[in-house]
Amino acid sequence: MNNLNKYIDHTLLKPEATAAMIDKLCDEAKQYDFASVCVNPFWVKRAADRLAGSDVKVCTVIGFPLGANTPEVKAAETRDAIANGASEIDMVLNVGALKSGDLETVKRDIAAVVNAAGGVLVKVILETGLLTDEEKVTACKLCVEAGAHYVKTSTGFGPGGATVEDVALMRKTVGPDIGVKASGGVRDRATALAMIEAGATRIGASAGIAIVSGATAQGSGY
Repeated sequence: MNNLNKYIDHTLLKPEATAAMIDKLCDEAKQYDFASVCVNPFWVKRAADRLAGSDVKVCTVIGFPLGANTPEVKAAETRDAIANGASEIDMVLNVGALKSGDLETVKRDIAAVVNAAGGVLVKVILETGLLTDEEKVTACKLCVEAGAHYVKTSTGFGPGGATVEDVALMRKTVGPDIGVKASGGVRDRATALAMIEAGATRIGASAGIAIVSGATAQGSGY
């Protein structure tokens, strides 16, 4: 696959990330022409400044990593991130509300971020490791109904990460017009290609360079 780099959201969400590490992430993303960098909201402005003039987008995370903030807080966080230069939003679904059967709250929570984003791309993190297959299907349907542009597997901070089975289930549920992002544990080229084969249109990974170069990623991470 020649354009594998454009599937990659080059990711650094660790709490101990420093300014120098964010700068390095952005420089790598420019060098390899990745789709985006994905950073915590505090780093959005720095990343946007560093990537100015490139076509690498700045993605950030909202309600991260638990998804348990109120819709109003998530919406405010979204507006702030976009004002600072974010061009993609990855929000965490309210997992507890979903598992409580409070589907109206889940949908309202997603819609609040979609509305606050004002047309900016919104991906919804399901945290699939905490969900049954039935809950995954329900969550995907709610994301589509609420106007989200993507569904995403994992935060990288919860139990488990992306699986081919989950990506295929999510793709089957949302249909051909909604994006599917595989994230959490995608560490090499073979795994990334398997996710894409299953229906993923974006890969969230800290191992983006290893994925595109065919190398083996060192250590563990998102």
